[in-house]
Order: sequence, then C-alpha cells, then structure tokens
Amino acid sequence: MASSSKVEMNEVKEDERPHVMVVDDNMVDRRIAERLFTNSAWKVTPAESGQKALELLSQGEGALANINYQGLKIDLIVTDYCMPGMTGYELLKRVKESPDTKAIPVIVVSSDNIPTRIKKCLKKGAQDFILKPLKQSDVNNIKSRD
Repeated sequence: MASSSKVEMNEVKEDERPHVMVVDDNMVDRRIAERLFTNSAWKVTPAESGQKALELLSQGEGALANINYQGLKIDLIVTDYCMPGMTGYELLKRVKESPDTKAIPVIVVSSDNIPTRIKKCLKKGAQDFILKPLKQSDVNNIKSRD
C-alpha cells in the first residue's frame, strides 16, 4: 500500500511543475532547450515553428478550443527569433495581442546580438532576450524569477 500512495504523490508533484513551450525550428537547439528545462523540473512542450506553437495555443488555423479548456496550462514560452515562416517576434506579437495568451511570459532567444532587435522584442512584451546557446544557468535564472 505504501508504494501506491508514493505514486500518487509523484503524480501530483508532476502536475505542479511549471510548463514551458519551447519553439525552435532547429531540432538540435530545441532538444538542448528541452533537456535544460527538464533538468530544472519543468514540463516541456516542443514546437518546431511559430505556427505550430499557435496551433498548440489554439490560435492557429484549425484551432478548436482555447488551450485552457484542453487542460494544458503553459507558464512560459521560449522562442527562437529566427525561424522560417513566422519569426519569434511575430509569435511574440500574436501571443501578446490575444486576450487568452497575453499573460504568458515570452522569452526570445537568438544567436544574433542585435541591440535594435532586442529592444524591439522587449518593447513588444518579451520578458527577456537571451543569447544562444541557452545554458543551464539561463534556465535556472528563469526558474528563480517565479
């Protein structure tokens, strides 16, 4: 009996972990970010594009319901800036313009240190702009802000 109550406690603990959506078209960078967040006890939902992220957030074409009605709660979005189709900046704009998602913090990551790009993202509502490569210390700093 003791083992079944232990399992139930682990399930509750798992549900209480913060949930991050990692958006990056580069599979290697996306997997690195997934591993870093998982190491810091985050639940991770990966998305390979801005459009896929919006679909997961139920804002894209073919969206059926708001993400919160599906029981999926995203606490943070970490997106690459340079992606084909929809940039991280465009994703940031869409997230911040929607009443359903505007409260979700967005962090933009990029390998390019371009001050005007950084200012533009922060002005549009990004919580932070982090230069790649994303490191464990970056993820730990994000976690300590909560």
